[in-house]
Amino acid sequence: MFSGASALNLDAKGRIAMPTRYREELRAQEPGKLVVTVDIQSPCLLIYPALEWAKVLEKLLKLSDIQPQERAMKRLLLGYAQDCELDSNGRILLTPPLRQYASLDKKTMLVGQLNKFELWDEQTWQQQLADSLEMIRNDGLEASERLADFSL
Repeated sequence: MFSGASALNLDAKGRIAMPTRYREELRAQEPGKLVVTVDIQSPCLLIYPALEWAKVLEKLLKLSDIQPQERAMKRLLLGYAQDCELDSNGRILLTPPLRQYASLDKKTMLVGQLNKFELWDEQTWQQQLADSLEMIRNDGLEASERLADFSL
């Protein structure tokens, strides 16, 4: 399970180095194979270990090719999906369309989301954090039935 936020630099070739603390676990699953695609609700990328991506594919197979929203979802997630593998230095290469979608430049943030990672432009991530805090403070946890009894 992946958690925490890590500041990463995107190199001139469009590669990021996965933090050392995740590499062993990622290499243990489908020898370092990952899939990168876009997040359809936020301007970031989603990075899935291959086994987790297989679960997403099962869900996508059940969607219609006729219903417009379902077809659009498949087009976006599958159209941007890129297979990649950790190189010997723990890096993955991000294609120009993926980098453009998330407005990735030099400074990025990799955020663990249990079964996957989000990759954000650093400034966009900082704004997302501020927006999330404001929403929780304004709406409270009661705005969601599943969060109403959530406590730490």
